[in-house]
This record gives sequence, structure tokens and C-alpha cells, in this order.
Amino acid sequence: MADTATPDTNDAPRAADDPYDLQRFVDAQQGVHEEALRELRAGRKRSHWMWFVFPQLRGLGHSPMAVRYGVASLDEARAYLAHPVLGPRIEAAALAALESPGRTVAEIFGSPDDMKFRSSMTLFALAAGDESVFRRALAGRCGDAMDERTLEMLATSRD
Repeated sequence: MADTATPDTNDAPRAADDPYDLQRFVDAQQGVHEEALRELRAGRKRSHWMWFVFPQLRGLGHSPMAVRYGVASLDEARAYLAHPVLGPRIEAAALAALESPGRTVAEIFGSPDDMKFRSSMTLFALAAGDESVFRRALAGRCGDAMDERTLEMLATSRD
């Protein structure tokens, strides 16, 4: 298999039909995604799935999990949204967070996952557009404020 992907921290070769290695998210979510939705619908994140259910821009976090599940670019975020499994899953998770009975994003996610949620929603709102569930989640859960660091990093990457 030839490596036709854009730069990534993963050294494993990727198939031409998965240049961003999105399969890493599908694999990580196996058996976890439904639990994440249950926790969000109950109003409180309790287990460890943030990195691969609500990925954020690579470089915001420095742990091995943040690096592995970091999204490298808006193009990768768009590919994530277009993926037949991942796109519907992140939309469902964002909607569950938006409709969660938790009063604030901090109460739903705790710290620092509340910041990761804002970062993820910013990235995917930019990838999806103004009418997206991600934009609604920013409005409903984050005071309509995008994550400044995500915006700065994306602006820098375009230079």
C-alpha cells in the first residue's frame, strides 16, 4: 500500500481511499460511541472518549491521545464529516451535547474537556458551515464563542 496521505503523525501506511487514516476514529469508537451518547443524554460525561468522539485540531493538545486523534486541517475535518460512519456520529454527538440536560458545558464535560468541546465544535463548524449542528452547539453551549486558539492555528496554517 502506498502512502498517499497528507502529513500525519501516524507512520503506518494508509490506503488511497483513506488518506487521513480516518479508520483510526472508527476503530477507537467501536463499542464506545453509544456510551458517549448515553452519557451526553444523561447530562454528564463520565468515561474517556473525548479525543476520538470530539476531535480537535492537532497541536492543541500534546498527550499521545491528543496527537493520535488530532485533526490536521480543515480538509481532514471535511473528510471526517463526509465519512459515512464518522460524519453522522459526530453530528449525533454534537446534537446530544446541545440537548443535554446539563446546564453548562463545564457541568456536562468537566475540565479540560469543556475546552476540547469548544475546540472541536469550532473546527467542525468551520468545516461544515453556519447552519450546522456544530454552530448551533457553539451558540447553545459555548455562548456562541469559537475557540480562539483553533482560529489562530487555522489562520497560521493558511499562510
